[in-house]
Amino acid sequence: MDSPDVAGMRAYGDELRDMFRQIQDVGMELHQQAKAVQVTETSRDGLVSVTVGSRGELIRLDLDPRIYRRPDARQLADTIAETTRLAAERALERVTEIFEPVIPREDFEAHLSGDLETVMARLADRMGGSR
Repeated sequence: MDSPDVAGMRAYGDELRDMFRQIQDVGMELHQQAKAVQVTETSRDGLVSVTVGSRGELIRLDLDPRIYRRPDARQLADTIAETTRLAAERALERVTEIFEPVIPREDFEAHLSGDLETVMARLADRMGGSR
C-alpha cells in the first residue's frame, strides 16, 4: 500500500496529466483567444481613453482635445497611468477567465504574478504534504 505522500503525489501527477491533456486539446484555441484580448478603458472625466492588449501593453491612447483647457501635465500623466492600470487589470481578468476552464484561477493568478511561494504551497497541498 502506498504511503499518503506517494498516493498524494500520484493523485497530483494524474491531475497534472489530465490538465495537460485538456490544455493540449483546447490550448491553441485558448492561446489565440488570450492573444486577441484588447480592453479599452476611459478615464472618469472622459478625456483619456486607452486600449491595452492581453499583457497590459498599451495599444492605443486617445486624448480628448478638451484636455488643453486645463493644461496640467502632472494630472494628465496621472490620469493616463491610472486609466492604463485599470485597463490592464481588466485585460488580465479576461485572460484568466479564458484559461479558467483548464487551469484553476488561483494557480493561474499565482503563476502570472510570479508568486512562487503560493505556487509551491499549492503544489505541496496537492501532493498531500507540506513544504
